[in-house]
Amino acid sequence: MSTRGSTRRTTRRTGRRGTARLLFDEPGPRGRRRIRIATALTVLAGLALAALALRQFAANGQLDADRWRPYGTWPMWRYLLEGLRSTAEAAAVSIALAMAAGVALALGRLSPSRWIRLPSAAYVEVVRTIPALLLVYVVLFALPRYGLDLPLFWKLAVPLSVSNAAAFAEIFRAGIRSVERGQLEAGLALGLTRGRAMQLIVLPQAARRVLPSLVGQSAGLLKDTSLGYVVSYAELLYSGKVLANYNHLLIQTYLVIALIYLVINASLSKLARTLEARQRTRPSRAVREAAPAA
Repeated sequence: MSTRGSTRRTTRRTGRRGTARLLFDEPGPRGRRRIRIATALTVLAGLALAALALRQFAANGQLDADRWRPYGTWPMWRYLLEGLRSTAEAAAVSIALAMAAGVALALGRLSPSRWIRLPSAAYVEVVRTIPALLLVYVVLFALPRYGLDLPLFWKLAVPLSVSNAAAFAEIFRAGIRSVERGQLEAGLALGLTRGRAMQLIVLPQAARRVLPSLVGQSAGLLKDTSLGYVVSYAELLYSGKVLANYNHLLIQTYLVIALIYLVINASLSKLARTLEARQRTRPSRAVREAAPAA
């Protein structure tokens, strides 16, 4: 029992170290010292800027209790939560469309047919260089001239989906290429078509491997929904703008909205890190399970 326990502890440490070395070179003592110094300086600079900002707010009366009291009432939060719901709806639809298009583009880039591979690659390379705001302007101003005037919701969801589909395509393509080629060949040997083998064997494994990256990209898309103010879509930031014009509490309103975005994106980032950490420990688990048999 003691030998087996020590073997498991050893394989756990070597598995984690081996995974870390695959990602980056382990810094030496001097490198770790520089990292600690840079981190401390960055934290101190951030605290100094925050203290300076609070001092300026206090000097101008922005921290008075009367200015923050309205945000302790339910009607104010109900209005902001309605904007947050609109943000979540736009983000959910855009993520679903962008992921579906991303899978299709990733498969297209890996297709043996050049008539499919080249247009898919061109789409990804071109769209990745175009800002999402420019695509919003195209949908808002250019398409109505040609008789295509989308509803307000889709004027935001469509450009976000088009823009993020290229990013999702690269994520899925990296995940597909990380799956061993023998998996696809085994499916073909069983009589499956290439598309069916991709659907049943390769894509599920690829999706699990890139799940942290998918969550991270989804968090970025959620922030991009703030472009809804361009099309007057009542998402969270646009609702805050209307609210600030009504109650004349500009700084307080935008600080509250920033806090809401911070909580949501921090939660998604934490989820992505948790998923990534679990994936890093899976190889070491496999080694630990194989160690007793060995």
